[in-house]
Amino acid sequence: MSFFHILLVAIIQGVTEFLPVSSSGHLILLPNLTGLDDQGQAIDVAVHVGTLGAVVLFFWADVRIALAGLPRLLTGKIDTPGSRLAFLLIIATIPVVIAGLILKLTGLSDAMRSITVIGWTMLGFGLVLWWIDQTGASEKTTEDWSLRDAITLGLWQAVALVPGTSRSGITITGARYLGYGRSEAARIAMLMSIPTILASGTLLGIEVAGNADMATARDGAIAAAFAFVAALLALGIMMRLLKSVSYTPYVIYRVILGAVLLVIAYT
Repeated sequence: MSFFHILLVAIIQGVTEFLPVSSSGHLILLPNLTGLDDQGQAIDVAVHVGTLGAVVLFFWADVRIALAGLPRLLTGKIDTPGSRLAFLLIIATIPVVIAGLILKLTGLSDAMRSITVIGWTMLGFGLVLWWIDQTGASEKTTEDWSLRDAITLGLWQAVALVPGTSRSGITITGARYLGYGRSEAARIAMLMSIPTILASGTLLGIEVAGNADMATARDGAIAAAFAFVAALLALGIMMRLLKSVSYTPYVIYRVILGAVLLVIAYT
């Protein structure tokens, strides 16, 4: 891969992974709309590692609490803030792991990688986010996160396996529907992304490990580094803007992009 191609993929993944605009949808569109070759699974793994590092660093205070609670959770006790957070994150990840394996084994994951699907999901779920964001309550905080909410948001997150939906977008939508404030919804969505990205990255890593070579490793390291920086900047900007701005700007972008893609798909 050329340096420009690596940089382009890394920036797209880094910027869109945590914004409610669908990183997978943008990466699928890249070769379809530009004529560039598909970046391949090795680069996918690398940019996921980069974005994982960014979200862990940005939310390190919460991550540290969850990690500290893991030993307690492994003994079967959920009686500390850390063990409770770790437990809820694991529970919220189960639906997307199960759904992902089903789609992978049935081949449906590849069948849905089309401009038409991405156009409709980009448009439709963008409007759903706008409606719920405008009408939803904002009385809940992350301290109110319960087992029921974790299961519910886990099911919402599983819907993101449809390209163009956006993992962060659909999870934020679900959290806003449950009554969490904008910043709190984003915080929960970002924390839920950590075990999800780790699980998907591990599965992809196992698939590509046997075919890795020095050139691929070099390209992957470059991609991971740029994805890390891009994701960290995108996270910082979004979390800062949410203190004074709604999700409407992201919805506008989704609606415009979705409409353009549908025009392309049907003409």
